Amino acid sequence: MEISPAGMAHQDAYRVFMSIVVPRPIAWVSTISLDGVDNLAPFSMYTLLSTKPAIVGFAMGTARHGGKKDTLINIEDTKEFVINIANEETAEAMNKTSTPVEAAVSEFDQAGLKRIESNKVKPPRVGQSPVSMECQLQQVLEFGCEPRINRFIIGEVVLIHVRDELWQNGNVDYTGLQAIGRLGESDLYCRTTNVFRMKRP
Repeated sequence: MEISPAGMAHQDAYRVFMSIVVPRPIAWVSTISLDGVDNLAPFSMYTLLSTKPAIVGFAMGTARHGGKKDTLINIEDTKEFVINIANEETAEAMNKTSTPVEAAVSEFDQAGLKRIESNKVKPPRVGQSPVSMECQLQQVLEFGCEPRINRFIIGEVVLIHVRDELWQNGNVDYTGLQAIGRLGESDLYCRTTNVFRMKRP
């Protein structure tokens, strides 16, 4: 089977790549608008770009109605965001925050989540999240053309919050973290607790 992405319809290409690039960690991104309204949304095209400096990035498409998503608008306006880790404990709440709502509605309230004030940025952290990273915007890259523009948001991590019980010997205990990831089908997720060890050469 050979596939040429350039000749595919947008939705067909999306389904193919979402089933190939797996598992995908979830950036549960909290932002705040210039009017002071909290926003919270999950994005599964997310990765670490550098550790020194500490740089992370996540991608998003256009909103379902077209145009920019509230998350992007807030980040462009304030230059700040927080990436919260979604795990098995918060999976249902994370899923609720993917529901499209008006910009004046806070997904924190919609999903019954606790806000915790951040130390170095204005957007709040998710109180139930085991790990949160306060970030400052570095760059927004754009790919494609209207109406299907994809954007990759790059930020520097300025502060990390880790639950005390998860911090062991200079590392985060992944078994206690119980992070989840996305797979190909829109309703399919995976756990990170089924692991194997293989010594690197």
